[in-house]
Amino acid sequence: MMRTTVEIPDELRAELLALAAKRGLRGYSEIVKEAITTYLKQLRKENQIKKQALKLEGVWAGEDAEKIAESIESAWSGWKIK
Repeated sequence: MMRTTVEIPDELRAELLALAAKRGLRGYSEIVKEAITTYLKQLRKENQIKKQALKLEGVWAGEDAEKIAESIESAWSGWKIK
């Protein structure tokens, strides 16, 4: 394991220390490691979903593509931009 320096705002550090204390931990390294692991796992999942979606590009053709496009357009038409 490697030690490193990460700058975080005082408010976040205070929250981390409080959370660590609630968990009975001496420091917040374990919490930061957990947060980074969760973030990276979610990022990998999102990237995998994007790759799968891009593989579907061009799969719909003809009438199916038109129906989907109409459905999307219909859904967006109900949205109001303020």
